[in-house]
Parts: sequence; structure tokens; C-alpha cells
Amino acid sequence: MNKRISIIRIKGETKLKRTIKQTLLLLRLYKKHTCVVVPNNPNYVGMITKVKDYVTWGEIDSETFKLLLEKKGKLAGKKPLTAEYLKEKTKFTFDEFVKQFFDFKKELKDIPGLKPFFRLNPPVKGFERGGIKKPFSLGGVLGYRKEKINDLIKRMI
Repeated sequence: MNKRISIIRIKGETKLKRTIKQTLLLLRLYKKHTCVVVPNNPNYVGMITKVKDYVTWGEIDSETFKLLLEKKGKLAGKKPLTAEYLKEKTKFTFDEFVKQFFDFKKELKDIPGLKPFFRLNPPVKGFERGGIKKPFSLGGVLGYRKEKINDLIKRMI
């Protein structure tokens, strides 16, 4: 089963190479602590590999995605995404939309006016002990973190 990947930008703008800056823009990770949810396909995996020293990523589960959509989903004009708006525009509730999304029948762009990224807060109780310069495998924050991305997202909502 193909999964969805959640990518969170950890580092800011300073001293970025042009190619890396470009890739982050293509991923729609404009600022620090921004999160996007993308399909797990070779195109995105290549882009993630390129910016691996600036982001953390892993497989997101449907429960965390639903929380992200309800709490941090924004429409144009900084308006929050509401259940009424979703029902009116797509004929789905949050639960139904999340199920369709994970079955690859619907995409975020199917909700008119929804921004394709989520602005998160810095994580409650901070990042892991290794800080934002080390990979996750060595106790830091950056890089691939499998299912543990869900815990981080919940702390950042």
C-alpha cells in the first residue's frame, strides 16, 4: 500500500544554496515549522533526499492528518477550515475526506481555497536532545523518522 509522507521544515532561510531553496519552494515549505503532506513516490523522495539536512519526514497516519486538517487547515484570507465549509464544498465530513485522501481518491486541492501547507507551532517541550543539526538516527531532529513523525506533529499542533 502506497503511503502519504509528511514533511516538516526545521531550518530557516540563512545560508541556503539556491538549489536547496528552490527545492523547498517546490515542496511548498516556505517557512520554518511548515508541514506538507505528499504521496510517497520517486519524485518526492528525490526532492526530500536533496533537502534532507533541512527537513524531517515520515509516514503520517490518518488520525494525525485529520487533526492537522481540523486544527491547522487554513483557507485563503487566514480563515480556518470548518466542518460546514468542507461539507458545503466537497459533500464530505472530515472523517470521510481523510479516508478518501488516504485511498488516493481525493487530494488537498479538491477543497477549494485550502492552502496546500500547514503552519505549525514549535514543538511543545522542544525538539529532541540532539538539536536541529543532527540526524534523527543520532538523537537529533533532521531526516527520516518513520512513524514517529506523528508524535512530533501532535506536539506541534
